[in-house]
Amino acid sequence: MKKSLALGEGQAYPLGATPDRRGVNFAIFSANAEKIELCLFDSAGQREVARLPLPERTGDIWHGHLADGRPGLLYGYRVYGPYDPWNGHRFNPNKLLIDPYARSLDRSFEWNDIHCGCIPGDSREDLSFDTRDNAALMPKCRIIDPTFSWSSESGPLTPPARTVIYELHARGYTMLHPAIEKSMRGTMAALRQPEIISHLRSLGITAVEFLPVHPAATTRVLARNGLHEFWGYNSINFFALDPRFLMNGELDDFRKTVRAFHEAGIEVILDVVLNHTGEGDEFGPTLSFRGIDNASYYCLAEEKRRYVDVTGCHNTLNFEHPRVLQMVLDSLRYWVKEMHVDGFRFDLAVSLARKHHHFSQQAPFFDWVMQDPTLAHAKLIAEPWDLGTDGYQLGAFPPPWSEWNDKYRDGVRKFWRGEPGVVGDLAFRLSGSSDIFGGRGRRPTASVNFITAHDGFTLEDLVTYERKHNLANREDNADGTNANYSWNCGVEGPTEDRAIVELRQRQKRNLMATLLLSQGIPMLLAGDEFGRTQHGNNNAYCQDNEIGWVDWTKLDKGRPFLAFVQKLIALRAAHPVFRRNRFFHGDHIDGGGMRDITWLSAAGTEMADDDWRKADLRCLGVLYAIPPDQRTAADQEPADRHAFLLLMNAQDSAASFVLPEAQPDRIWDCLLDTRSNEEPPSARLNPGSAFPLAAHSLALLASEN
Repeated sequence: MKKSLALGEGQAYPLGATPDRRGVNFAIFSANAEKIELCLFDSAGQREVARLPLPERTGDIWHGHLADGRPGLLYGYRVYGPYDPWNGHRFNPNKLLIDPYARSLDRSFEWNDIHCGCIPGDSREDLSFDTRDNAALMPKCRIIDPTFSWSSESGPLTPPARTVIYELHARGYTMLHPAIEKSMRGTMAALRQPEIISHLRSLGITAVEFLPVHPAATTRVLARNGLHEFWGYNSINFFALDPRFLMNGELDDFRKTVRAFHEAGIEVILDVVLNHTGEGDEFGPTLSFRGIDNASYYCLAEEKRRYVDVTGCHNTLNFEHPRVLQMVLDSLRYWVKEMHVDGFRFDLAVSLARKHHHFSQQAPFFDWVMQDPTLAHAKLIAEPWDLGTDGYQLGAFPPPWSEWNDKYRDGVRKFWRGEPGVVGDLAFRLSGSSDIFGGRGRRPTASVNFITAHDGFTLEDLVTYERKHNLANREDNADGTNANYSWNCGVEGPTEDRAIVELRQRQKRNLMATLLLSQGIPMLLAGDEFGRTQHGNNNAYCQDNEIGWVDWTKLDKGRPFLAFVQKLIALRAAHPVFRRNRFFHGDHIDGGGMRDITWLSAAGTEMADDDWRKADLRCLGVLYAIPPDQRTAADQEPADRHAFLLLMNAQDSAASFVLPEAQPDRIWDCLLDTRSNEEPPSARLNPGSAFPLAAHSLALLASEN
C-alpha cells in the first residue's frame, strides 16, 4: 500500500467525489463517525492500493482533496465509530462502503454474507461483529468525467394532458429482440437502436418510464434460491446506474439514449426507489448508509437496534433528517440537470412525505421539491401508498403531482369481468376520477390511469388467467397479489378454443380502449400492445429471464392488436375531448340541449338515480363534447368540433343501444367497435336508431358539430 499519497484539506461542498483542475475533492456526511478513510483501488478494482484518512471535518461533513486524482479512479470508504446496535450505531471498518453520492460503480452488486456487519448464523447475530474484509467482492465507486456535449438538446416538454406513458424495464425490453446484436442486448445502448425508436414512435407514446435503473442489491433469500433482483426495487445508491445497463461501464450510454429519445419526441421518466435501501433489516448487508451513519440515514424503532418498516422492505429512509433530504434532492437535481431526464415516478411515495411517522402535506420533502427551480418542469408521479399507518393516500398529494390510480385499474377490470354494482364507479374513472382528485385546483391529469403495470398480470395474462402462477419465484406461490380482478374467459391458461381466443382478444380491445379514451394520463405496460405474457406470473420481480423479458416473437401474431392500439393513441391525440385539462361538470355548452357530459342508459335516456343503483347494470353510454371556442390550457390548441358517444356492454348478451334524440339533426358515425378487429362498416346513424352493441364490447361513435 502506497504511503506517499496524502490528502489536502479539500472542501465540504459539494458532497461526493468532484474532479477539478488540481485533482478530486472528496466530501461525505457522517454525524456519528470517529474517522473516515478513503480507500483507493487498482484499475481492476481488486487490490487496495491506499487508505487515506479524510483530514478535515466541517460540521458533519468529512472532506479531503486528492492531488492528481483523475476520472476513472476507483474508491470506497471505511468508516470508524461505535458498533453499538442498542443505540443505533453499526460502524464496521472491515466493510468497504459505497459513497452515497457515487456517480458510477465498477460492477453490479452480488450477494455474499461477507458484506454483513454482523456474523451470519451467530446466536446474537445482529449484535455480533464480523471482522471479515469484504473489499474484494464489493462494488467500487468510480470517478466520472462530468462533461458531455448535449449541444442544444432539450426535452419535448410534453404537456401532461398530451402525455401517454409506456412503462418498460431497460434490460428486459431488449434481451430477446432479434434485431439487436446479442452483445448489446439489455443495455441503454440497445434502447436507442433504430428498431426500438421506430417501434416507440409508431406506437405514439410520448414518454418512457424506466423501472429503477439505480444500483440494486439482491437479497439473501433470492441468492439462496438462485434468483436475482430483476426489477431493481432495492436501491443502494441514487446517483449511479446499475452497471448491468451499461456497455463497458460507459455512463454516456444513458445520456446518448436520453438524447435519442428526445430527438424522437419521447420524454424519459425514472422510477426511483427513495423510500428504503437494499441494506434490509438489522441482519442485512452493510453496503453504504448503514456503515456511514445508521442512526442518521434510517428511521429507527424505539428499540434502536431495529428499523421502522413502513415500506415492507425491512427499513425506511429518514426523510426528516436534513442531510438525507439533501441527498435525495441532490439526486433528483442531478438526473434532471446532468442527465436530462424529464420526470420521476416515486415508489411508495407516502414514505417520503411522513412527518413524525404520519403522512403530511406539509412534509419537508414536498416543500423542498415544490420550491426547487431545477425540478420546476419535471413530471412528478407518486405511488400514493406505503405499508405504514395511514399508508393509503390516493388523492392526497398536492398539485402539480400526479398519482398512480389503482382505483382506476381495479374499477375498469371489475366492470369488464362483469361484476355487478360497479357502473357508478366506472363513470368516475372514465371522467378523470373527480371524486378523488377534484379538489385544491387539481386536474384530471392528477390521475395516472393504468390497467396493467410491472406489478401484476400483463394484459394478455389478465384475460388468460384467474389465478397467479408464481412457482418460478420459489415462494410456494405465496407472493404476489391475489386481488387480480381478472377473467380467463372460461379456461385457465392457453387454449386452442377459437371462441375463447376471440373473446380474450375482444376483452383486450375493451380494456385498452377504455384506458385510452379515459380522462387522465394513460400508462401502458411494455409489450402489452402485441400480446406479451409472463405465463401467469404476477410478480416477476426476480425473473431476469424469459419470464420477465419482452418476447418479440409475439410481434408478428400481435400486429392486429398493435394496429388497434396505434389507432387509439392517434385518436386520443387528434381529439382534445379525451384529454381535457378540466373536469366535466355537466354544463350546457351550446345554449341548447347538449352538455359537456351526459350519462346514458341503453334506452338512450339520461341515467336517473335509480338506474345507477341497479346491481345488475352492466351497460353504460356516455356522450361528451367541449365547446368549440374552448381551448386546452396546456397548449392552446383549438377544441374539437365533434361530439362523441362511447357505448360499453359487459353483459354476456348483446344490447340494443338507442342513440339519444336530444338533437334530432345530429348524425353519428361509428369510429370503433371492439366486437372484432376489423374496421367498423361505414354507416350514417340517426338519433333514435338502435346500435347493435355486441356482448362484451365497446363502440365509439362521433358526430361533427
